[in-house]
Amino acid sequence: MRAETAAPPLFDSFTIRGVTLRNRIVVSPMCQYSSVDGAANAWHVVHLGSRAVGGAGLVFTEASAVTAAGRISAHDLGIWKDEHIEGLAAVVREIRSHGTVPGIQLAHAGRKASVARPWEGGQQRALDEGGWPTVAPSPVPFKAGDRAPEALTTAGVGDIVQAFVAATARALAAGFEVIEIHAAHGYLLHEFLSPLSNHRTDTYGGSFDHRIRLLCEVVHAVRATWPSDLPLFVRISATDWVDGGWDIEQSVELARRLGSLGADVIDCSSGGLVPGVRIPMAPGYQVEFAERIRREAGVPTGAVGLITEAGQANDIVASGRADLVLLARQLLRDPYWPLRVARELGATPAWPVQYLRAAEQGG
Repeated sequence: MRAETAAPPLFDSFTIRGVTLRNRIVVSPMCQYSSVDGAANAWHVVHLGSRAVGGAGLVFTEASAVTAAGRISAHDLGIWKDEHIEGLAAVVREIRSHGTVPGIQLAHAGRKASVARPWEGGQQRALDEGGWPTVAPSPVPFKAGDRAPEALTTAGVGDIVQAFVAATARALAAGFEVIEIHAAHGYLLHEFLSPLSNHRTDTYGGSFDHRIRLLCEVVHAVRATWPSDLPLFVRISATDWVDGGWDIEQSVELARRLGSLGADVIDCSSGGLVPGVRIPMAPGYQVEFAERIRREAGVPTGAVGLITEAGQANDIVASGRADLVLLARQLLRDPYWPLRVARELGATPAWPVQYLRAAEQGG
């Protein structure tokens, strides 16, 4: 819902259930590959806290693994054990102290787990070099040369659901106010959605209803655990960009189902399931997915992907193409982007009092 204020739409508040964001700017989950045994540390407090200082309405942690085997790399943030709560709570306190809502993305990397950090090459780690076995809906590796993942049994699928539930309870204990379930970018839940990676013949594969079953079960179980006054987001890849794969038509229907299960916002990204795909990247190239899902599924959406300019972001919200804009690389380059573009758009920037002497140019 849009607040009746004189602010430009990008700086309108946004209320979801019992949580109000001060504006429509969201810090997208961005892996930092800087954890030891999944624990949050000073890097995460400073990195995420600085984006809150910068004026965003909602700050998400990076993808936080619900199991140790579900990490992308050995250095990912985790939430698979109670010992992770303390470090995450410190992150929450820092974000909240600057007037920003703290959110966490819950994830399982599936067959794309067990890789080196990007600056170390990003290739899958051998089992004798710090890697570990991976799981997926079917024993189909992500790319040539990778180990084939182990196909999850029905019992194993149930264990994944329970891992998301346990992670949700820990997120609540840490003080987060928003959860996002990561079902995009070729990770486990997306692998179940797409017929390119899901070759199962049981109730979790084959038809559309069967392929979406695991994600629907996760959303249902998380919603039952997560308090009714706190929002639940789901990130999806709206298309695989490959003929015969997951596509926008399926995404629209999935969004309808997820909305009925209690998902509040669909975060609309794309790709990641198949390597080497040609994606027509351009400024705002994924906004059309957020617009169509919002219009046809009747669920609030977040738009992502090469959103870098003030007018561009404001127009997305003003035109009703999406309810929120999620920025990633732009906020790595400029953590204070919300403060800067507020001035450009004629809004009142939410400068921290410690920085007020620099708020006016020319001083």
